[in-house]
Amino acid sequence: MDRWIGKVAVVTGASSGIGAEIAKDLAKAGMITIGLARRVERVEQLKQQLPKEAANRLHAIKCDVSIETDIERTFQRIRDTYGGVDVLVNNAGIVRQNNLLDLGTAADLRAVLDTNVTGLVLCSQWAYRSMVDRKVDGHIVHISSIAGHMVPNFPQLNIYPGSKHAVRAITETMRQEMRDAGTKIKVTSVSPGAVKTEILDSAAIPEGMPMLEAEDVSAAVLYAIGTPPRVQVHEIMIKPVGEAM
Repeated sequence: MDRWIGKVAVVTGASSGIGAEIAKDLAKAGMITIGLARRVERVEQLKQQLPKEAANRLHAIKCDVSIETDIERTFQRIRDTYGGVDVLVNNAGIVRQNNLLDLGTAADLRAVLDTNVTGLVLCSQWAYRSMVDRKVDGHIVHISSIAGHMVPNFPQLNIYPGSKHAVRAITETMRQEMRDAGTKIKVTSVSPGAVKTEILDSAAIPEGMPMLEAEDVSAAVLYAIGTPPRVQVHEIMIKPVGEAM
């Protein structure tokens, strides 16, 4: 991680769960860390959990990644204030609990796709342009899900598994485009199983179901971006011990 000290990392969905843990760990690792969230006050509160020097490296910006103008405004502000983006972690993601074949769920479908797919791509576009313009061999990380590799036998996930399968394809498309452009920019997808976060708070989790902690996912992100420039970590799948899927 030494080569990233003093560089700029952007983490979407940084107000809680996996995103909050990643933002804290990147700040502790010496990166100037920009936490994006709709609930920006919760990113500010994360500073209380950090040593003073790391807390000074963590900054919060209000941004809803499902809104294109929000993304454009935010990345322009990051460019003007911090110089650009060296590492992007696309963590923001939502699930809407209803059946895919239920009528009247169009708004939920759009919300999930706008956040989990379109927002991820738009943020990546801005970060990639920043890296190319400044000739930085940066890194883009997508926080996906085991649901992007199979469809869990779990009720009312609606289009969530479909959105994460899309992220899997998007990751490979980006890798090919980066290679064909002659860059050394990396892209990695991290796909955890069930994680103890707010996204599952309202779900009917079976008693005793093995689950990961947010820190487990953050450790995988730091491993991926900490690899030497010659190493491309394309996909990391993380499951809790004893998981049936």
